[in-house]
Amino acid sequence: MTLGATVSACAAAPERAVFGELGDGRVVESVLLTSEAGVSVRVIALGASIQALTVPDAAGETADIVLGYDTPQEYVDKGQYFGSSVGRYANRIAGGRFELDGETFQLDVNDGDNHLHGGADGFDQRLWTIEEVYDGERSGVVMSLTSPDGDGGYPGELTARVTYELAEDGALSIVYEAETDAPTIVNLTNHAYFNLAGARSGRSVLDHHLTLHADRFTPVDEGLIPTGELRDVAGTPFDFTAPRRIGDEVRDYTNEQVRIGRGYDHNWVLGDAPGDLRLAAELVDPASGRRMELHTTAPGVQFYSGNFLDGTITGKDRTAHRQGDALCLEPQTFPNSPNEASFPSARLNPGETYRNEIVLRFDTVDAASD
Repeated sequence: MTLGATVSACAAAPERAVFGELGDGRVVESVLLTSEAGVSVRVIALGASIQALTVPDAAGETADIVLGYDTPQEYVDKGQYFGSSVGRYANRIAGGRFELDGETFQLDVNDGDNHLHGGADGFDQRLWTIEEVYDGERSGVVMSLTSPDGDGGYPGELTARVTYELAEDGALSIVYEAETDAPTIVNLTNHAYFNLAGARSGRSVLDHHLTLHADRFTPVDEGLIPTGELRDVAGTPFDFTAPRRIGDEVRDYTNEQVRIGRGYDHNWVLGDAPGDLRLAAELVDPASGRRMELHTTAPGVQFYSGNFLDGTITGKDRTAHRQGDALCLEPQTFPNSPNEASFPSARLNPGETYRNEIVLRFDTVDAASD
């Protein structure tokens, strides 16, 4: 069932507004995009982050399905990458080191001994520039950020852009692009935390049903760094090739990889050719009937089951977020690719354009009765 069949709404023109101020007085703007299908998304310039994503359920009732904060300073003080654009390199790099053309580069170490999501001052903490807001059959916003040579230890000046575009049928497109003036590495993605029941519903995502179109994953060591192996999912808790309830084996610590990740915090190897937009994942909340498809051009997708949410972080409306209250599906290049020759390359050269396209499509199925 399409959302257009259950919801009748008029699309509004994009709304550009002041979201709030940071502690140092800098103003953070937001752009609200609204579709005829009843889907709306609010993006803020801080971290080029999805602050809210409202989607109808099977009964036509809307709810915000992503975690976030009510004020800009909370994104700085509390972190967690809620809805943020992460980079220069999403996910982990072992020891924060990599070699490029015979030269070793040392990055900021902010996750034990490793580099995570661009370091402590990654792109999620930067104020992006709103370049364009547009309307029509599709409404959208383009944001950009320039990262200077040596920023966080990375070589080359990198210019990054993200385009959020909402179609009238409610499909949300997120396109990351980047250019550099010297050889470097780049891996950009969005770090939205989803709960299709509603971010403030009190329901766990462990009851969601997930399908991942991947028959291999990258096992990790105790530091959550891939070992270099591509392991078959068949016969393991990592087999989501057919729809499965996430909670069925997420606490099965007889599986060493589940124990290490405290659940799921791994990269799945997507089939077909990277660079082509194809279906990577499907997520269904039986209680609300909301369904989300994730399409991407990336070679992998990191599935994180919200294992480190411990109830100490409060989000919108002072809602405390506990373990399993949300999950992430992050299309990207494999973690630690710069140090694994057999993994897809994260290298970007001058004259090339990095691109990662992500499309979220929403519809509904019949909601399960309680």
